[in-house]
This record gives sequence, structure tokens and C-alpha cells, in this order.
Amino acid sequence: MKILHIDSSVLGDASVSRQLTKATVDGWHARYPQAEVVYRDLAVAPPEHLSAERAAVVKFGKDADLTGPQAEERALVDAIVGEFLSSDVVVIGAPMYNFTVPTQLKAWIDRLLQAGRTFRYTEKGPIGLAGDRTVIVVSSRGGVYTAGNEAMDHQENYLRTALGFIGVSEINFIRAEGLSMGPEHRERAVAEAHLQVKAAHGLATAA
Repeated sequence: MKILHIDSSVLGDASVSRQLTKATVDGWHARYPQAEVVYRDLAVAPPEHLSAERAAVVKFGKDADLTGPQAEERALVDAIVGEFLSSDVVVIGAPMYNFTVPTQLKAWIDRLLQAGRTFRYTEKGPIGLAGDRTVIVVSSRGGVYTAGNEAMDHQENYLRTALGFIGVSEINFIRAEGLSMGPEHRERAVAEAHLQVKAAHGLATAA
């Protein structure tokens, strides 16, 4: 088994999503001691935001045709796609920033969605090519975006859409909500999320 661990919070040790992704990965690793864990910290080493030059890299067939930034872009895409496709379980830390995901996580997804590699277009529409894995998203939010507030949530809906587009059907969300609604609410939300983490350890599709 191979586990891919993605963090994107900029808060370091103060991050709830980082605390919960670590607990999630540790739980999987305890269950499967031989599992390989690959870690990518998108806040410490953020992918460049796409530019016209970087976005054009897919049009080039030979490394000799690439500029320096385009060569970097190709290597980054190869690494991100390769890590994802070689993993059985993917754990993604996704804090909510201004109703959506951090820009660092969006930049990672921009590299993950690659025509011909993680999806392909057909006459009947796109088909995902990266569905044979379990994805666990740790979602941390300052407010509460369930129970009637879903219209404000552009975090979870976006992630379901992007991952579903590449064929991932088994997407499990661990939510810590209301973290900014006072110490008692925060403590309760984190404790409840840890219970969700324990439940998530039985969701692997491969071993």
C-alpha cells in the first residue's frame, strides 16, 4: 500500500487540518506498517500559480523546446500526477479560506487534472482515469457550512467536483466545523473530527 499525504494549511503547528491529517495517516500506517507514505506540503513548497508560459507546457513534445519555467512545470506535473496515480489512499488537508480552498491546494489540483493522464475527453464527454483509490479530505472551517449553510460552501463542492472529474468516486470527508465559534465549540469540533478519523481507517480500497 502507498499513502499520499497532502497538507495545505499555512498555519503550521496551529493548524487543525494538519493535526487531523497526521492522525489520519498515522492510523493508516499503524494498520498497514509496510505502507509507504509520500508527503507533500503545499504551504512549505507551494506550486507556482499558472502563467501563460507554464500553461503552454502541454503543447511541447520535446524537452529541448521548453523554457526553464516550462521544464520546471513539466517536472512538477509529472511528480504530482505520478504521486497520485501510484497511491492507494490519498489524505488531503483542506482548510477553508474565504469559502473555498487555499490557493496552494488549487494550484496542486491544476496540475493533477491532466488530459490523457487523469482524465480523457470522448465524444460522450470526459472520462476519469484516476478513480481506483480512496481519497480522504480533512476539511477544517471557522464557521458551520452544513445544516442549511451549504450555499456558502465552495470548498467541499469544488473538491468533490474536481476529484469526481478524474474518476474518484470514494471521497470521504472528515469535518471540523465552527473552529472560530469559541473555545468550547472548537474543542468539541476537534474531538468529533478525531472520532471521524478513527472511523475512516476502515475505508481502504487496496492493501
